[in-house]
Amino acid sequence: MSSTKTIHVPHLGGIEAGYQMPEKYDASKPTLVMVNSFTTSAELYQKQFENEKLRARMNLLAVEVLGHGSTRCKTEHWTYWDTAVMNLQVLDALGVTGKVFVLGTSQGGWVTVRMALLAPERIAGIIPLGTSMDYESERSRKLGCWDGPALFESTIASWTSEAPTPDFVPAEEYCEAMLATGFGGLVDGEVRRFWINTIQSNYSGDEGRKRIRMAAINLAERDGLHSRLSDVRCPVLWLHGTADQVYSVANAEEEIKLFVNSPDAQLRVVEGGAHFLSFSNAKEVDEAAGEFVGRYA
Repeated sequence: MSSTKTIHVPHLGGIEAGYQMPEKYDASKPTLVMVNSFTTSAELYQKQFENEKLRARMNLLAVEVLGHGSTRCKTEHWTYWDTAVMNLQVLDALGVTGKVFVLGTSQGGWVTVRMALLAPERIAGIIPLGTSMDYESERSRKLGCWDGPALFESTIASWTSEAPTPDFVPAEEYCEAMLATGFGGLVDGEVRRFWINTIQSNYSGDEGRKRIRMAAINLAERDGLHSRLSDVRCPVLWLHGTADQVYSVANAEEEIKLFVNSPDAQLRVVEGGAHFLSFSNAKEVDEAAGEFVGRYA
């Protein structure tokens, strides 16, 4: 797997955007941009980078969301719209030409939509995984989705401090909860320890606390997209696992119908799939992404 690099883009007064791209960009192949979930990094897509067949068919590029991985910016405040702008600027900075496809997990799913809304001329299709197009609403909770604001209220408070916190690291309990929720209990041993170490080292110190706090605020207090989905005019392939602990299949079944002007908006339910579907069901995700990109490239 390639190591993470950074590239400078101008949004928000200057961002050093973290990304991974295992091979040199090949303009003759389509490009799949991958957007990571909450408090993970480009390593979430290790299985996709290791899939030689997938890499042979397309350029794989994982860009780390604002507040995540190696991405750094000068301002403490930003939104998912800022990440969508940043991702588009990363494409320009890397010399990626033409239309691209965007795959995103959880928060990455609604970033794919924001990219399609902001730059429809650049997006050939989107592949949301285990996500929601709503804000953290009562409607979504009635459909079996989690209660994000309630879950994050005390966490955000514990990550808020007027005094510097040079010794801050996310508690191991938080890391364990993220692993259980996202990976569905499918990680242990070296993989489990990798993610705990990665989260704690990435968000250590006062600067790390500020980034993880803002990431949590973004997640808990984001805007919904329902009224904007009719403006998405590219193909949509939404993949959702039946064992997703965060967002429900019932919610996805309602929301896929809101892409009324997409030429092809489909929901594909993956039996037993966890919230981080590209990890728990890499074979199904890779095959679906390959077929989708091949059809619309």
